[in-house]
Amino acid sequence: MEQKGFFNFDVIRGFVKEYFSIPHTREDEREIIQSIRNGAEFKGATLWVLIFAIFVASLGLNVNSTAVIIGAMLISPLMGPIIGMGLALGTNDFDLLKRSFKNFSIATIFSVLTATLYFLITPLDTAQSEILARTSPTFYDVCIAFFGGLAGIVALGTKDKGNVIPGVAIATALMPPLCTAGFGLATGNWAYMVGALYLFFINTVFISLATLAGVRFMRFKKHRFVNVNREKYVSRYITAVILVTVCPALYLTYGIVKQTVYETAAKTFIDEELAFPDALVLDRKIDYASKEISITLMGAKVSDELVDMAKQRMAKWRHLETTSLMVVQSDNNSAENVNALKSLVMEDFYKNSEEKLKVQRERILALEDKLQRYENLEQMSLQVAKELQIIYPQMQSLALSRTVRVHADTVARDTVVVAVIHTASIPTESETVERIDHWMKARTDAKNLELIFKSE
Repeated sequence: MEQKGFFNFDVIRGFVKEYFSIPHTREDEREIIQSIRNGAEFKGATLWVLIFAIFVASLGLNVNSTAVIIGAMLISPLMGPIIGMGLALGTNDFDLLKRSFKNFSIATIFSVLTATLYFLITPLDTAQSEILARTSPTFYDVCIAFFGGLAGIVALGTKDKGNVIPGVAIATALMPPLCTAGFGLATGNWAYMVGALYLFFINTVFISLATLAGVRFMRFKKHRFVNVNREKYVSRYITAVILVTVCPALYLTYGIVKQTVYETAAKTFIDEELAFPDALVLDRKIDYASKEISITLMGAKVSDELVDMAKQRMAKWRHLETTSLMVVQSDNNSAENVNALKSLVMEDFYKNSEEKLKVQRERILALEDKLQRYENLEQMSLQVAKELQIIYPQMQSLALSRTVRVHADTVARDTVVVAVIHTASIPTESETVERIDHWMKARTDAKNLELIFKSE
């Protein structure tokens, strides 16, 4: 019986096939594979580009400039061997896997060494916020790496790639962790180095895993061997590589997810349950490893009974059952101190707002002044044209405009009023031209005036 109604599976299947399929021919597939193979190579110019990009990214981390870091990620060729490893795993291409892993190792080593060299010679050795943000991965980094890798392989699998690959390179942020690892190595901060390499490993694995999934989804042709035994050996080897790589990554990701969930619950608990009257949470520390929340209060002293009640409520919160709460407060704090602090914050806020409004008002007045000059010139044109026709009857029309003149030799600029006079015949007497020029300057109150005669 033919299916009718909204849930017609043939219609749904046709809709999905039309809008979600990624068609490509075998010729396209060969071009895609060759393009990924070429991108996985790290020799000559490609390696130099990576080294220079690492210097740029290290500078950006050092001066805490997000724009510089993004620029470095745009020019970095680091995505090539990672996508190459994912393609090799998806197509059972053992040779491509070895070549991609070799180039990936070379790129990683040179990146860390380059960043280490930079941070050894730079006089700025403070860990800025951009560096600190790359010392520990979160669940969101895992999701970004996986979905970014999917976007990358889908883009490479089509002829119209657009700007997807640079976007993936920016979103997954592969270079900053390597630079942070170099910072940790240069400054002897092993926690930064291990945390950054941990983040880099997670990103690499999930980009490769996403590439593998994309290759299998698009049904790329698997590599075939003449020798059946060798084909079985390669298949087993690649399966072992996938398991050895993915299983630790999944285990580490599970830990990251648990930590993220725990920290989110702890932050929510502090905001909702520790909002004591006449007391302000001045500082908070959440330690996932030791399952401890520590807060510092400022203001009126909170009684022990209220603190005990907060601890009892925390035991009922999901994910915080075994967490201990430590509340630090000073006896000499008072509600007046809290109110004074709040007043100081509000005063600073209003002061900054007033300064911003003042700057905006000045800009508005300057723009209004410029607009007024242009409007005055526009309104003046009709009257000036009538008066000029009395002085110079041959005039047929007049065009007045205010523009900017740039001097090529000095790049200096000045404002010029341009007067274009259309006339039956261009005047030949210099005295006439000079008289009109003086009159126009006086009439338009323009210090700089360009007088142009045009004959119809």
